[in-house]
Amino acid sequence: MPFNLGGPELIFLLIIVLIVFGAGKLPEVFGQLGKGVRTFRDEANTDKPAATTTTTTETKKTN
Repeated sequence: MPFNLGGPELIFLLIIVLIVFGAGKLPEVFGQLGKGVRTFRDEANTDKPAATTTTTTETKKTN
């Protein structure tokens, strides 16, 4: 697991998150976090081909 976290450490982190955000707010917080990660991943995937296309276009213009 990343950061060498085991079961007891994850349970401790979840308890701290429950205390900080409260049980009622937790689904909203994790939903927004998931949307943010999904948006970041989508943007990261779409930027790779665009950067390659720009470089290829610039190379053709200079030749």
